[in-house]
Amino acid sequence: MRFATGATELTGTYRTNNRHCQGTRQQVVIAGAVAGLVSRFFIAPLDVIKIRLQLQTHPPRKSIPNQSSVGPIYRGTFETFQAILREEGITAFWKGNIPAELLYILYGSIQFSIYRSTTLALHTLPAQLHPPTYVESFVSGALAGATATTFTYPLDLLRTRFAAQGKEKVYKSLVGGIRDIWRCEGPGGFFQGVGAGVGQVVPYMGLFFSTYEALRVPLSTLSLPFGSGDATAGVLASLTAKTGTFPLDLIRKRLQVQGPTRVKYVHGRYMEVYDRGVWDTGRRIVRGEGWRGLYRGLGVGLVKAAPASAVTMWTYERALKELKKWEVLD
Repeated sequence: MRFATGATELTGTYRTNNRHCQGTRQQVVIAGAVAGLVSRFFIAPLDVIKIRLQLQTHPPRKSIPNQSSVGPIYRGTFETFQAILREEGITAFWKGNIPAELLYILYGSIQFSIYRSTTLALHTLPAQLHPPTYVESFVSGALAGATATTFTYPLDLLRTRFAAQGKEKVYKSLVGGIRDIWRCEGPGGFFQGVGAGVGQVVPYMGLFFSTYEALRVPLSTLSLPFGSGDATAGVLASLTAKTGTFPLDLIRKRLQVQGPTRVKYVHGRYMEVYDRGVWDTGRRIVRGEGWRGLYRGLGVGLVKAAPASAVTMWTYERALKELKKWEVLD
Protein backbone atom coordinates (compact mmCIF):
# COMPACT_ATOMS: atom_id res chain seq x y z
CA MET A 1 0.00 0.00 0.00
CA ARG A 2 1.27 3.40 -0.95
CA PHE A 3 0.14 6.91 0.02
CA ALA A 4 0.13 8.48 -3.45
CA THR A 5 -0.30 12.11 -2.49
CA GLY A 6 2.98 13.98 -2.53
CA ALA A 7 3.93 12.30 0.74
CA THR A 8 5.03 9.20 -1.09
CA GLU A 9 5.17 8.86 -4.83
CA LEU A 10 5.82 12.54 -5.54
CA THR A 11 9.32 12.39 -4.04
CA GLY A 12 12.88 12.54 -5.23
CA THR A 13 12.30 9.44 -7.36
CA TYR A 14 9.44 11.14 -9.18
CA ARG A 15 9.96 12.32 -12.76
CA THR A 16 7.63 14.67 -14.55
CA ASN A 17 7.57 12.38 -17.59
CA ASN A 18 6.17 9.65 -15.31
CA ARG A 19 3.15 11.76 -14.38
CA HIS A 20 0.53 9.32 -15.63
CA CYS A 21 1.37 6.60 -13.08
CA GLN A 22 0.55 9.01 -10.24
CA GLY A 23 -3.04 9.44 -11.39
CA THR A 24 -4.66 12.45 -12.98
CA ARG A 25 -5.66 15.51 -10.99
CA GLN A 26 -9.32 14.40 -11.03
CA GLN A 27 -8.42 10.91 -9.82
CA VAL A 28 -6.33 12.35 -7.00
CA VAL A 29 -9.19 14.63 -5.90
CA ILE A 30 -11.76 11.82 -5.91
CA ALA A 31 -9.47 9.37 -4.12
CA GLY A 32 -8.70 12.00 -1.48
CA ALA A 33 -12.40 12.71 -0.95
CA VAL A 34 -13.23 9.01 -0.55
CA ALA A 35 -10.37 8.54 1.91
CA GLY A 36 -11.54 11.47 4.01
CA LEU A 37 -15.16 10.27 4.03
CA VAL A 38 -14.33 6.75 5.18
CA SER A 39 -11.77 7.84 7.76
CA ARG A 40 -14.08 10.42 9.32
CA PHE A 41 -16.91 7.96 9.91
CA PHE A 42 -14.72 5.55 11.85
CA ILE A 43 -12.97 8.11 14.05
CA ALA A 44 -16.02 10.32 14.78
CA PRO A 45 -16.58 8.99 18.34
CA LEU A 46 -12.96 9.64 19.30
CA ASP A 47 -13.22 13.14 17.87
CA VAL A 48 -16.28 13.96 19.99
CA ILE A 49 -14.50 12.70 23.11
CA LYS A 50 -11.42 14.78 22.31
CA ILE A 51 -13.43 17.95 21.80
CA ARG A 52 -15.31 17.47 25.08
CA LEU A 53 -12.02 17.06 26.97
CA GLN A 54 -10.48 20.08 25.26
CA LEU A 55 -13.37 22.32 26.25
CA GLN A 56 -13.34 21.22 29.89
CA THR A 57 -11.69 24.03 31.82
CA HIS A 58 -11.83 22.91 35.43
CA PRO A 59 -9.24 20.43 36.77
CA PRO A 60 -10.54 17.01 35.66
CA ARG A 61 -9.70 15.22 38.93
CA LYS A 62 -10.52 17.97 41.36
CA SER A 63 -13.14 17.10 43.93
CA ILE A 64 -16.17 19.32 43.44
CA PRO A 65 -18.88 19.22 46.14
CA ASN A 66 -21.77 19.74 43.75
CA GLN A 67 -20.87 18.10 40.46
CA SER A 68 -24.24 18.87 38.92
CA SER A 69 -23.40 22.56 39.11
CA VAL A 70 -20.66 22.22 36.52
CA GLY A 71 -22.02 19.40 34.41
CA PRO A 72 -20.29 16.06 33.76
CA ILE A 73 -16.66 15.91 34.79
CA TYR A 74 -14.62 14.00 32.25
CA ARG A 75 -11.69 12.12 33.78
CA GLY A 76 -10.14 10.45 30.77
CA THR A 77 -11.06 8.81 27.49
CA PHE A 78 -12.95 5.78 28.80
CA GLU A 79 -14.84 7.65 31.51
CA THR A 80 -15.75 10.37 29.03
CA PHE A 81 -17.07 7.69 26.68
CA GLN A 82 -19.17 6.23 29.49
CA ALA A 83 -20.50 9.64 30.56
CA ILE A 84 -21.55 10.64 27.04
CA LEU A 85 -23.12 7.25 26.38
CA ARG A 86 -25.03 7.31 29.68
CA GLU A 87 -26.29 10.88 29.44
CA GLU A 88 -26.77 11.43 25.69
CA GLY A 89 -26.97 8.02 24.04
CA ILE A 90 -24.91 6.32 21.35
CA THR A 91 -25.84 8.80 18.63
CA ALA A 92 -24.04 11.56 20.56
CA PHE A 93 -20.73 10.18 19.28
CA TRP A 94 -21.69 11.28 15.78
CA LYS A 95 -22.77 14.80 16.70
CA GLY A 96 -21.48 17.17 14.06
CA ASN A 97 -20.81 14.30 11.69
CA ILE A 98 -22.52 15.91 8.69
CA PRO A 99 -20.33 19.06 8.64
CA ALA A 100 -17.40 16.85 9.58
CA GLU A 101 -17.96 14.55 6.60
CA LEU A 102 -18.21 17.56 4.29
CA LEU A 103 -15.09 18.95 5.95
CA TYR A 104 -13.09 15.78 5.45
CA ILE A 105 -14.18 15.35 1.83
CA LEU A 106 -13.31 18.92 0.87
CA TYR A 107 -10.22 19.06 3.05
CA GLY A 108 -8.85 15.79 1.70
CA SER A 109 -9.52 16.74 -1.91
CA ILE A 110 -7.93 20.18 -1.60
CA GLN A 111 -4.99 18.90 0.43
CA PHE A 112 -4.10 16.06 -1.94
CA SER A 113 -4.58 18.22 -5.02
CA ILE A 114 -2.48 21.16 -3.74
CA TYR A 115 0.27 18.85 -2.50
CA ARG A 116 0.47 17.14 -5.88
CA SER A 117 0.40 20.40 -7.83
CA THR A 118 3.03 22.04 -5.62
CA THR A 119 5.36 19.06 -5.88
CA LEU A 120 4.99 18.98 -9.64
CA ALA A 121 5.74 22.71 -9.79
CA LEU A 122 8.87 22.27 -7.68
CA HIS A 123 10.09 19.58 -10.05
CA THR A 124 9.97 22.03 -12.93
CA LEU A 125 12.65 24.19 -11.29
CA PRO A 126 16.18 24.09 -12.73
CA ALA A 127 18.35 21.39 -11.18
CA GLN A 128 20.46 23.93 -9.26
CA LEU A 129 17.32 25.38 -7.63
CA HIS A 130 15.55 22.12 -6.85
CA PRO A 131 15.13 21.73 -3.07
CA PRO A 132 16.09 18.60 -1.12
CA THR A 133 13.35 16.01 -0.67
CA TYR A 134 12.63 16.97 2.96
CA VAL A 135 12.32 20.66 2.04
CA GLU A 136 10.05 19.78 -0.86
CA SER A 137 7.85 17.69 1.43
CA PHE A 138 7.68 20.44 4.06
CA VAL A 139 6.79 23.20 1.59
CA SER A 140 4.21 21.12 -0.26
CA GLY A 141 2.65 19.77 2.93
CA ALA A 142 2.48 23.14 4.66
CA LEU A 143 0.96 24.90 1.65
CA ALA A 144 -1.57 22.10 1.11
CA GLY A 145 -2.57 22.13 4.76
CA ALA A 146 -2.89 25.91 5.07
CA THR A 147 -4.97 26.18 1.90
CA ALA A 148 -7.29 23.32 2.84
CA THR A 149 -7.74 24.64 6.39
CA THR A 150 -8.67 28.15 5.27
CA PHE A 151 -11.21 27.04 2.68
CA THR A 152 -12.91 24.49 4.95
CA TYR A 153 -12.70 26.34 8.27
CA PRO A 154 -16.44 27.19 8.55
CA LEU A 155 -17.21 23.47 8.45
CA ASP A 156 -14.58 22.81 11.11
CA LEU A 157 -16.18 25.41 13.36
CA LEU A 158 -19.65 23.93 12.83
CA ARG A 159 -18.32 20.44 13.59
CA THR A 160 -16.86 21.66 16.89
CA ARG A 161 -20.01 23.47 17.96
CA PHE A 162 -22.25 20.50 17.24
CA ALA A 163 -19.90 18.11 19.05
CA ALA A 164 -19.85 20.48 22.05
CA GLN A 165 -23.62 20.36 22.43
CA GLY A 166 -24.86 18.37 25.39
CA LYS A 167 -28.48 17.50 26.05
CA GLU A 168 -29.44 21.06 25.19
CA LYS A 169 -29.39 21.65 21.44
CA VAL A 170 -27.86 24.95 20.39
CA TYR A 171 -28.49 24.40 16.68
CA LYS A 172 -31.29 22.12 15.51
CA SER A 173 -29.78 21.47 12.08
CA LEU A 174 -26.79 22.29 9.92
CA VAL A 175 -28.76 24.84 7.91
CA GLY A 176 -30.12 26.33 11.12
CA GLY A 177 -26.63 26.60 12.55
CA ILE A 178 -25.34 28.40 9.47
CA ARG A 179 -28.29 30.77 9.53
CA ASP A 180 -27.95 31.55 13.26
CA ILE A 181 -24.20 32.17 13.09
CA TRP A 182 -24.62 34.43 10.08
CA ARG A 183 -27.40 36.40 11.72
CA CYS A 184 -25.89 36.72 15.22
CA GLU A 185 -22.14 36.82 14.52
CA GLY A 186 -21.78 37.78 10.90
CA PRO A 187 -19.34 36.27 8.37
CA GLY A 188 -16.50 36.57 10.88
CA GLY A 189 -18.31 34.15 13.17
CA PHE A 190 -17.41 31.30 10.84
CA PHE A 191 -13.70 32.04 11.19
CA GLN A 192 -13.22 32.35 14.95
CA GLY A 193 -9.86 30.79 15.76
CA VAL A 194 -8.75 30.50 12.14
CA GLY A 195 -5.37 31.95 13.09
CA ALA A 196 -4.73 29.01 15.41
CA GLY A 197 -6.00 26.65 12.73
CA VAL A 198 -3.59 27.84 10.06
CA GLY A 199 -0.85 28.31 12.65
CA GLN A 200 -1.30 24.69 13.65
CA VAL A 201 -1.68 23.08 10.27
CA VAL A 202 1.38 24.61 8.61
CA PRO A 203 3.91 23.03 11.00
CA TYR A 204 1.69 19.95 11.40
CA MET A 205 1.56 19.13 7.72
CA GLY A 206 5.19 20.06 7.24
CA LEU A 207 6.26 17.82 10.12
CA PHE A 208 3.95 15.05 8.99
CA PHE A 209 5.13 14.84 5.39
CA SER A 210 8.79 15.35 6.29
CA THR A 211 8.71 12.64 8.96
CA TYR A 212 6.74 10.37 6.67
CA GLU A 213 9.31 10.69 3.91
CA ALA A 214 12.14 10.02 6.34
CA LEU A 215 10.50 6.81 7.60
CA ARG A 216 8.79 5.45 4.49
CA VAL A 217 11.83 4.08 2.69
CA PRO A 218 13.46 2.39 5.73
CA LEU A 219 10.13 0.77 6.66
CA SER A 220 9.06 -0.17 3.14
CA THR A 221 10.87 -3.52 3.16
CA LEU A 222 9.43 -4.66 6.49
CA SER A 223 6.38 -6.88 6.91
CA LEU A 224 4.02 -4.61 8.81
CA PRO A 225 0.24 -4.14 9.24
CA PHE A 226 -1.90 -2.89 6.32
CA GLY A 227 0.44 -4.42 3.75
CA SER A 228 3.61 -2.34 3.98
CA GLY A 229 5.60 0.14 6.00
CA ASP A 230 3.74 3.10 4.47
CA ALA A 231 0.88 2.92 6.99
CA THR A 232 3.28 2.57 9.91
CA ALA A 233 5.35 5.51 8.69
CA GLY A 234 2.17 7.54 8.38
CA VAL A 235 1.07 6.66 11.92
CA LEU A 236 4.43 7.58 13.45
CA ALA A 237 4.56 10.82 11.47
CA SER A 238 1.04 11.71 12.56
CA LEU A 239 1.79 11.07 16.24
CA THR A 240 4.90 13.22 16.11
CA ALA A 241 3.17 16.12 14.37
CA LYS A 242 0.05 15.89 16.56
CA THR A 243 2.01 16.11 19.81
CA GLY A 244 4.07 19.06 18.65
CA THR A 245 1.09 21.15 17.58
CA PHE A 246 -1.62 20.00 20.00
CA PRO A 247 -1.74 23.23 22.09
CA LEU A 248 -2.81 25.16 19.00
CA ASP A 249 -5.51 22.60 18.32
CA LEU A 250 -6.90 23.09 21.84
CA ILE A 251 -6.76 26.88 21.54
CA ARG A 252 -8.61 26.65 18.24
CA LYS A 253 -11.40 24.61 19.84
CA ARG A 254 -11.77 27.08 22.72
CA LEU A 255 -12.00 29.99 20.29
CA GLN A 256 -14.49 28.23 18.04
CA VAL A 257 -17.16 28.06 20.75
CA GLN A 258 -16.87 31.71 21.71
CA GLY A 259 -19.77 34.01 20.94
CA PRO A 260 -23.38 34.44 22.07
CA THR A 261 -23.99 30.68 22.34
CA ARG A 262 -20.90 29.91 24.45
CA VAL A 263 -22.77 29.32 27.72
CA LYS A 264 -25.03 26.70 26.12
CA TYR A 265 -22.27 24.20 25.39
CA VAL A 266 -21.06 21.53 27.79
CA HIS A 267 -19.04 23.44 30.44
CA GLY A 268 -19.47 26.60 28.35
CA ARG A 269 -20.78 28.70 31.22
CA TYR A 270 -17.57 28.05 33.17
CA MET A 271 -15.24 28.80 30.29
CA GLU A 272 -13.45 32.14 30.13
CA VAL A 273 -14.28 34.58 27.38
CA TYR A 274 -11.33 34.45 24.99
CA ASP A 275 -11.48 37.52 22.79
CA ARG A 276 -7.89 38.70 22.36
CA GLY A 277 -6.45 36.23 19.91
CA VAL A 278 -4.42 33.06 19.92
CA TRP A 279 -1.47 34.16 22.05
CA ASP A 280 -3.60 35.69 24.80
CA THR A 281 -5.84 32.62 24.88
CA GLY A 282 -2.87 30.33 25.34
CA ARG A 283 -1.42 32.55 28.06
CA ARG A 284 -4.70 32.60 29.99
CA ILE A 285 -5.10 28.84 29.75
CA VAL A 286 -1.63 28.32 31.19
CA ARG A 287 -2.30 30.85 33.95
CA GLY A 288 -5.62 29.31 34.94
CA GLU A 289 -5.06 25.61 34.27
CA GLY A 290 -1.31 25.16 34.09
CA TRP A 291 0.70 23.85 31.17
CA ARG A 292 -1.27 20.61 31.31
CA GLY A 293 -4.32 22.64 30.34
CA LEU A 294 -2.90 22.99 26.83
CA TYR A 295 -2.81 19.21 26.46
CA ARG A 296 -6.31 18.22 27.56
CA GLY A 297 -7.47 15.44 25.25
CA LEU A 298 -3.98 14.70 23.90
CA GLY A 299 -4.27 11.01 24.78
CA VAL A 300 -7.40 10.40 22.74
CA GLY A 301 -6.04 12.74 20.07
CA LEU A 302 -3.03 10.48 19.62
CA VAL A 303 -5.18 7.36 19.72
CA LYS A 304 -7.37 8.92 17.03
CA ALA A 305 -4.41 9.94 14.88
CA ALA A 306 -3.12 6.40 14.42
CA PRO A 307 -6.23 4.73 12.92
CA ALA A 308 -7.23 7.91 11.09
CA SER A 309 -3.91 8.09 9.24
CA ALA A 310 -3.82 4.39 8.51
CA VAL A 311 -7.42 4.26 7.25
CA THR A 312 -6.95 7.44 5.18
CA MET A 313 -3.81 6.19 3.46
CA TRP A 314 -5.12 2.68 2.93
CA THR A 315 -8.41 3.93 1.46
CA TYR A 316 -6.70 6.58 -0.68
CA GLU A 317 -4.34 4.07 -2.26
CA ARG A 318 -7.09 1.55 -2.94
CA ALA A 319 -9.43 4.19 -4.37
CA LEU A 320 -6.73 5.63 -6.64
CA LYS A 321 -5.73 2.15 -7.77
CA GLU A 322 -9.33 1.32 -8.76
CA LEU A 323 -9.79 4.66 -10.54
CA LYS A 324 -6.67 4.03 -12.60
CA LYS A 325 -7.55 0.36 -13.16
CA TRP A 326 -10.93 1.27 -14.65
CA GLU A 327 -9.51 4.40 -16.31
CA VAL A 328 -12.04 6.63 -14.57
CA LEU A 329 -11.33 10.30 -15.46
CA ASP A 330 -8.09 9.17 -17.07
